[in-house]
Amino acid sequence: MSTNGHQPPQRPEAGPASNGSGEPPRKLNRVVIRFAGDSGDGMQLTGDRFTSEAAAFGNDLATLPNFPAEIRAPAGTLPGVSSFQLHFADYDILTPGDRPDVLVAMNPAALKSNLGDLPPGGTLIVNTDEFTKRNLTKVGYAQNPLESGELEPYVVHLVPMAELTRGAAEPAGVGRKDAERAKNMFALGLLSWMYHRPTEGTERFLREKFAKKPDIAEANVLAFRAGWNYGETTEAFAVTYEVAPATLPKGTYRQITGNAALAYGLVAAGQRSGLPVFLGTYPITPASDVLHELAKHKNFGITTFQAEDEIAGVGAALGASFGGSLGVTTTSGPGLALKSETIGLAVTLELPLLVCDIQRGGPSTGLPTKTEQADLLQALHGRNGESPVPVLAPRSPADCFEVALEAARIALAYRTPVLLLSDGAVANGSEPWLIPDITALPDLRVRFATGPNAPDGSGEFWPYVRDPETLAREWAVPGTPGTEHRIGGLEKADGSGAISYDPDNHDRMVRLRQAKVDGVEVPELAVDDPSGEARVLVLGWGSSYGPIGAACRRVRGLGMPIAQAHLRYLNPMPANLGEVLHRYDRVIVPEMNLGQLAMLLRARFLVDVHSHTKVAGLPFQAEELQNVLTDVLRGVSA
Repeated sequence: MSTNGHQPPQRPEAGPASNGSGEPPRKLNRVVIRFAGDSGDGMQLTGDRFTSEAAAFGNDLATLPNFPAEIRAPAGTLPGVSSFQLHFADYDILTPGDRPDVLVAMNPAALKSNLGDLPPGGTLIVNTDEFTKRNLTKVGYAQNPLESGELEPYVVHLVPMAELTRGAAEPAGVGRKDAERAKNMFALGLLSWMYHRPTEGTERFLREKFAKKPDIAEANVLAFRAGWNYGETTEAFAVTYEVAPATLPKGTYRQITGNAALAYGLVAAGQRSGLPVFLGTYPITPASDVLHELAKHKNFGITTFQAEDEIAGVGAALGASFGGSLGVTTTSGPGLALKSETIGLAVTLELPLLVCDIQRGGPSTGLPTKTEQADLLQALHGRNGESPVPVLAPRSPADCFEVALEAARIALAYRTPVLLLSDGAVANGSEPWLIPDITALPDLRVRFATGPNAPDGSGEFWPYVRDPETLAREWAVPGTPGTEHRIGGLEKADGSGAISYDPDNHDRMVRLRQAKVDGVEVPELAVDDPSGEARVLVLGWGSSYGPIGAACRRVRGLGMPIAQAHLRYLNPMPANLGEVLHRYDRVIVPEMNLGQLAMLLRARFLVDVHSHTKVAGLPFQAEELQNVLTDVLRGVSA
């Protein structure tokens, strides 16, 4: 999508929009929709298609997919519920929304696990065909909630989606089972009618997706149209809504997920450095999509290698870096622990290596499809010996592109492995991305060693002759005449790179590697303090950016000044961070862990940081952070 306006003034993310039958068409500034059903009902596809149409229409948006870890969770059970939440608006938004304004429940399990999030007066659309005695018993309903009066606080629409979909798909000539599978498209068509979403893109998508099965494609298109027509012809749906396009900075936009943005950033890093990119990895949720996306771009000099395990993947990536490529490995959760020895090897070899950790709930296998920020201490310190590496974290899906480029810049300029800490909320969520001007991207070209460089005039090549500004060592591509040198995990002699057990040399090399990381050039921390009167600072990192920002907007809307800052660089930290922290009476650090960054800040800067933590597998809600912040502000003002 393209837009030619300017960003409007920021406004608080308001509560749920009201709804009700019998009202004339209404204009809304924002809507939150949640599709929920069985993990086989296609809720992720349904939500993704609605998101694509919202993006094409020009809305700002943010999404939260939420699905089981099992490939096919038990049908009709609470653990098997899959949902997709979408927040779209006519202004800039920061989160997928706290509570849905509209809940589409495809079965009793979806209703039971999500109804508590729907506020009174919210719209509930229920697929009645799944509310059989057997399905109700599975999830512990003693009475049918559609008949018990439990749903009286909501605006309820009871729709026999499976039955209507079967009738609509009949001309396609598919069987009953295949016809019923298209009921998610019926729901999508109905919601598309309610919110005036375009239909051409979805119909085109369905025909392309099922191009090899034209009867299935036709069944899905017919179901989609039937949902649209049902809304238009049924008196129960007397109201439609419009959410105008958002006014965003001028440029061309596309919808993008965090993993896709990360993959594109790696492609751009290869192009701007002139180096081939080698991804050595092992599939693991939620990092696998980076592998899937990069595998599509061989024409940009991308090589993807799916190894037999995590250790082989990172070993291959480091070997590629030794050979003159930009080596990359991706992982999540326990995979980072398996890669730790090879990351330590990259530290002592002083070679560029990008390690992308898409964090998930832990420990061990933990919650593979849920989000968490609990790998920070492991990223910083989870290796034997003094093994420092730069650590960066993107704040949103679109930000993954820039952070991938920045991580590549640091790895190449300083000859070091770099850890990029994304997480499940960022990786699977999506938002509009302003496609950048390629020529404006940073120049990442590197200079390889061309021959002997020993300062003693011996005619040898010394790999640890360093750049006086960056402390980066020489990078020699194997096979370059005159650059033969020793490589391995044993400690190296400063300069020559020969094996050394000398205590003073080891002390010097450890301090040099630390000084190199400490000297990585990072920008100063920017603080958002509109009034300049705030006495409380909220500091976050990673995906907490959106909920923190939305909460701060709400607090300011109440007339209470508050400052916000966000860390992209976790090692080294911005040079002015200490001064910023000491500027405020109270510092609050929300994290999806048990206070890892807060502990680091207390130890390093001797600031009494107030830690607010959550480890539920779900992102913060703006409402819960708003309550925390207002409580703290009232205490500071007292």
